Amino acid sequence: MTDEQTPAEDVAFEGAEDFGDASQEIAALQLEVAALKEQALRYAAEAENTKRRAEREMNDARAYAIQKFARDLLGVADNLSRATAHSPKDSADASVKNFIVGVEMTEKELQGAFERNGLKKIDPPQGEKFDPHLHQAVMEQPSTEVAAGGVITVLQAGYELMGRLVRPAMVAVAAKGSTGPGEQAAAANPYAGAASDGDNSGGSFDTKA
Repeated sequence: MTDEQTPAEDVAFEGAEDFGDASQEIAALQLEVAALKEQALRYAAEAENTKRRAEREMNDARAYAIQKFARDLLGVADNLSRATAHSPKDSADASVKNFIVGVEMTEKELQGAFERNGLKKIDPPQGEKFDPHLHQAVMEQPSTEVAAGGVITVLQAGYELMGRLVRPAMVAVAAKGSTGPGEQAAAANPYAGAASDGDNSGGSFDTKA
């Protein structure tokens, strides 16, 4: 080995060490970036969960705040509904007709106010399956128009406030053995099974808590 070759070899050796240090530093930075990304995603998820929880708590607080007031107004809605249902619409008296129109408009406006504030009417159509979470069976009778376990008629509409039941709909339900259409589909209805045990055909019962 000559003196002229020694400095070049030393430079090459030192360059290799620098390259190795840089690779290690890059790898360390990449790990740090990955960790920071994961932490940022975790914080974003926690922030979203906090936002959703706050919205849910706000909705619950709002619902609780107006629930009693809404329940008190249900009696008004019931009376208006009865008034429009039994009003003499075929009357020839103009003043009577105007009065009926005014009552109907009042009922419509009240229902609109309910809906704008999250109070939804529960008024199942004939034939809909009995839902114990939304309906209260107060009467059971055989039917040739509705399958067993289906709603025959609504005796009093129910209401739910922002997904929370305020009052169940009071309904008459088709008894076991009813021959209405879709009876096989209604066989799985939980009410139809319960009704067969009690044999309340044609009777009435109260399921209030």
